[in-house]
Amino acid sequence: MVKVGVLGLQGAVREHIWAVEAAGAEAVVIKKVEQLENLDGLILPGGESTTMRRLIDKYNFMQPLRDFAAAGKPMFGTCAGLILLANNLVGYEEPHLGVMDITVERNSFGRQRESFEAKLAIKGVADDFIGVFIRAPHIVSVGDGVEVLSEHDGRIVAARQGQFLGCSFHPELTEDHRMAQYFVNMVKELKA
Repeated sequence: MVKVGVLGLQGAVREHIWAVEAAGAEAVVIKKVEQLENLDGLILPGGESTTMRRLIDKYNFMQPLRDFAAAGKPMFGTCAGLILLANNLVGYEEPHLGVMDITVERNSFGRQRESFEAKLAIKGVADDFIGVFIRAPHIVSVGDGVEVLSEHDGRIVAARQGQFLGCSFHPELTEDHRMAQYFVNMVKELKA
């Protein structure tokens, strides 16, 4: 059984744990840097990206997360987690982790009160996945080697680049665990 961690500094951590377990993997909440060592994959959950970055810095997670990525281990960023993965952010000079060759714009679907759900076709996942968008970012552009998995209203909302998976929405906030299953399958393939 593969072991998938969920970075437990802020955001929808419990819901991701349940989704990973429903997808048949062991799930662990990650609150200490040392816990990264025994993982096969890691989820960077949604939340508030500025707050998450402050906590990543406060608890010295930045370099260990970059090392985790450099070791070829799979990472899945949802909403704020997508912002953390991107190597380019609209309106910002520096990325956070900067491991995925994408440009992301924050809050591009509006404020909290403009949150919505939309039926998405996600390549390799489902033709009828309900995405929950809460102050969601979107992927403005992708580099070579990045596969666009889903779009909504002409905006890219899910993409994969090798070991990295990112989406604008919150797949963990529904009872549909097919996105978590897709990531768990990625982890199994890359571990094999």
